[in-house]
Amino acid sequence: MINLITWLLRIAVFVILAVFASKNSQPVVLQYYLDQSQSIELPLSVALLIFFALGVLITALFVRCRCHNR
Repeated sequence: MINLITWLLRIAVFVILAVFASKNSQPVVLQYYLDQSQSIELPLSVALLIFFALGVLITALFVRCRCHNR
């Protein structure tokens, strides 16, 4: 039963992110520090999804390390 709930939550998050990505396709420029020459232009949805994935990865690493230290 828990496995079913987990998969339903995953599907819901995926659908929400897919709809969000389809509605936010405007380009944004990401600049590094003070140097204007180093920049990347990405769609807003791609930039946010990358940072969302990085947040999930960092959280998973800290939770895994915290669980193994006990």
